Amino acid sequence: MAGLFDKQADLYLDARPNYPSEWFSKLAGLTDHHILAWDAATGNGQAALAVADHYERVIATDISESQLKLATPHPKIDYRHTPSTMTDDEMVELIGGESSVDLITVAQAVHWFDLPRFYAVAKRVLRKPGGIIAVWGYNDVVVSPEFDKVQYRFHAETLPYWKYTNIQHVFDAYGALPFPFESVGMGSEGRPLMLEMPKTTSFEGILRMFKSWSAIVTAREKGVELLPESLIKELETAWGGKDLIRNVVYKAFMIVGKVCV
Repeated sequence: MAGLFDKQADLYLDARPNYPSEWFSKLAGLTDHHILAWDAATGNGQAALAVADHYERVIATDISESQLKLATPHPKIDYRHTPSTMTDDEMVELIGGESSVDLITVAQAVHWFDLPRFYAVAKRVLRKPGGIIAVWGYNDVVVSPEFDKVQYRFHAETLPYWKYTNIQHVFDAYGALPFPFESVGMGSEGRPLMLEMPKTTSFEGILRMFKSWSAIVTAREKGVELLPESLIKELETAWGGKDLIRNVVYKAFMIVGKVCV
């Protein structure tokens, strides 16, 4: 996954939906303590900032230095670069040690991970008992029948250019994602909790989200432009014009669990 989002880090910064604050309140309500949280694959720190409202300290890690350079500073958040060369023991020590973390969050990223390795580290650092791990993502945005018809055709054309088969977990709404943790009533392995994220946005905001997809960069490197001006114009017309502000809904999914003890 190293470098996957480096080339479009600036687009990623403001193109994605905002995670509802009530998600983090509910997650905080599940942990026995609120001392330390770990936001893995933090990117620009979007989820970490919300987690910091509920925990004394947040370790926010990412493999991408480009993403971390765009992260929003916060007195409670310690941003750390975690290159793929780090050992599991080094990762555990960096985060806080064995049985030290009250909440682990992974927003729109766990499908890229080496899952057995990540879950092994997560089980080591989670507080036992009382620690919680939550992973979530989103795979669709509902705008209008006119716009959705065009965007779904566009999405279908991107499919050959996604670099990793892991992206299928997103397309499947984490329905087949391995998740070896005990359910706490907010989704479970094979049965994710389905959620919605409303957002008010402009056509430019949606377009920047499309441009932030790794498939767009991969295709361009192969000499294929998936977002030519003709398609952008078609999307703009279906949106209702570049100046129109719309209320859209992102379809999301979440699984939350704890270590069996």
